[in-house]
Parts: sequence; structure tokens; C-alpha cells
Amino acid sequence: MPISILSTVLKTMTEKLYIKKSGPYGPLFFCLFFRVLRTFKIQNHSMNPSYTLAEAKKKIARYCAYQERCHKEVNDKLREMGMIPAAIDQIISELITNNFLNELRFAEAFARGKFNIKKWGKLRIVSELKQRNVSDYCIKKALKEIPANEYLNTFNELAYKKGLSLRDSSLEIQKRKLMQYLFYRGWESHLIYDKIKELPFSEPEA
Repeated sequence: MPISILSTVLKTMTEKLYIKKSGPYGPLFFCLFFRVLRTFKIQNHSMNPSYTLAEAKKKIARYCAYQERCHKEVNDKLREMGMIPAAIDQIISELITNNFLNELRFAEAFARGKFNIKKWGKLRIVSELKQRNVSDYCIKKALKEIPANEYLNTFNELAYKKGLSLRDSSLEIQKRKLMQYLFYRGWESHLIYDKIKELPFSEPEA
């Protein structure tokens, strides 16, 4: 069904049912309304690709050359470009053959970057890689890119700095916020609990 016709139908339904944006069901209706429209736009775009196979190959090669990509990112990008499944499989296969796409290389770069820049712990790194459908094998290899001594030093430094920034709060709040901060960044629970016991928390000055 063309998007224009769909819009007209839904608008008529809205008027007849007296569903207004300010009504109790207004937000829910309009949320569903725009989700349906978005779905039809995606389907309409996928049936009318704007790239030839050669053009898509060049564009996605530049996309992969800019920074390391995982298979899921490339697949999603090609779908956004309107490429059909058969073309996507062919392009991804060629990218792998020509070394533009390497999931292990992506996982290792991801782990190093998130640890060094974001100060993420291993749990957060593993979770993010799994969301990108990276294999367990690649994840295990990627974690080995993080030296054990650097890992602990980074954790200790991060916990200490965050602990200092919380000195104006009560002891209970200091400990709770520090735990939440470290858990959110994916550090292991045994490291966090040991650090909470170790740090010299103090009551704020009156």
C-alpha cells in the first residue's frame, strides 16, 4: 500500500474515533501511527534500491575502510541502502575475501578502544560485542588484548578518582554511587566489592 494512501486511511480513522493528541490514548496511538509509517517507508525503500551492485560495493568498502566494522553493522548498512539479501551476502563475502571485513580484528579493536578510552570493564565489553552478534571465539581472543596488569591498574585508578568525587556525600551514598558507577562500566563484582572494603571513605565535613 502506498504511504500516502496509508496516511490518509489512518488520518480518517483518527478523526472518526475522535482520538486527539491530548487525549488519554493520544500518545500511544501516535506512537503506533509513526511506527507503522516507518515500517512502510523501510519496506518501500528496500523494494526500490538506489544503488547498483557496483556502487554499493564501493560505498560499503569505504565504510569498512574508515574504521573496523562487524558483520552486523555491514549487513544493517546494506539493508538501509536497499540491497536485497542475495546482494548483501555476495558483498559481505567479497569484503571478507578482500580483508575489508574481519570480525576478529573488529572485536580486538573494539575491546582495546573501549578499555583504553571508555575505561570499560570486561563484562561491558562482552555484552556490547554479543549485541553485535560477534562469536564467542572472537570475544575470548579480543579480551586477551587487554593486559592483566593494565586492567587492574585502570580499575584501581578509576575507582579511586570516582571515590574522591563523591566525598561530599554521606558514607552510604558514596559506596552506593561508586558501586553503581563501576557496575555500569562493566567491572566484575568481586573487584568492586573488594574495592569498596578497601577505599578509605569518610564523612563529609560539616
